[in-house]
Amino acid sequence: MTDRDVTSAEPVLAIRDLSVGLRARSGVTELIRGVSLDIRPGERVGLVGESGSGKSLTMLAVMGLLASPVAVTGGSVTLGGTQLVGASDRTLRALRGSEIAMVYQDPMTSLDPLQRVGEQIAEGLRAHGVSRHEASERTVAALAEVQLPDPARLARSYPHELSGGMRQRVMIAAALAGNPRLLLADEPTTALDVTIQRQILSLVARIQRARNLAVLWVTHDLGVAAQFVQRLAVMYAGRVVEVGPTTAIFSDPQHPYTAALLDAVPSTTGERAALGQIPGSPPEPGSFPAGCSFASRCRQALPRCTRAEPILEQRPSGVEAACFVPPAEWRA
Repeated sequence: MTDRDVTSAEPVLAIRDLSVGLRARSGVTELIRGVSLDIRPGERVGLVGESGSGKSLTMLAVMGLLASPVAVTGGSVTLGGTQLVGASDRTLRALRGSEIAMVYQDPMTSLDPLQRVGEQIAEGLRAHGVSRHEASERTVAALAEVQLPDPARLARSYPHELSGGMRQRVMIAAALAGNPRLLLADEPTTALDVTIQRQILSLVARIQRARNLAVLWVTHDLGVAAQFVQRLAVMYAGRVVEVGPTTAIFSDPQHPYTAALLDAVPSTTGERAALGQIPGSPPEPGSFPAGCSFASRCRQALPRCTRAEPILEQRPSGVEAACFVPPAEWRA
């Protein structure tokens, strides 16, 4: 599928004005504010930002896995025409694994240490009505697809008998065994060394292309985003502040926060240039300012930035950015 085919296809996942808050007697504390994002078949989309920006919460909201008192407070999440916000537990359980699946950051805490890995994958398949015999066959096939050696033998192993990279491949196999249309991945390569990380990214990209799978990949690592995702959404303080083609954002960022993140990435050319730093810290949930949440840390901020909140607007480069100051007017 070409890039044009991807961008013209109907979204597998459509997030519209999604808001998430922490409910209490005193009111609702905003955590995520008005997030909108589309993911189409055959597309790999990245979600990046500092810790606490709302990336993982967005994923959990899509999966319907938010734990009270945190809840969706506004907006919609549509998966192939099915509205997930407000859907019943029965509907969500039917969709998880068969239509949408998730890979978590730490496979050691996601896998049951007392159960063989093959049993854990098969259990998810049987929950969707697959017979025991077919579930066993599909489990071995899934382990083979993620290039684990001797998958029939490995299915009888316990998680502690596998390396970190092998456990993460098991998690990917478990997520893909039900043949979902959408894969959500919450920093699944963070705990792996660089060599294994590259192998996992290459593996997921190969499977994604073969299946025409839609992927939403959460990461704080811009290097991972650069080599893996086709489109990028940058989150800050619960909002998407920039979104567009990865190459366009990396070559010509349109939001000062994105530019500051890129400036803090070590050079790959061997030059020992000083890394950029972002002063201060993000605002606490419930204390978001009236204007742009990044204004207090931004070298480009104008007086109006503290009074009004900018919205995402299209830029000539094909990127959307929520900033009043165009890059041509940025101060050095």
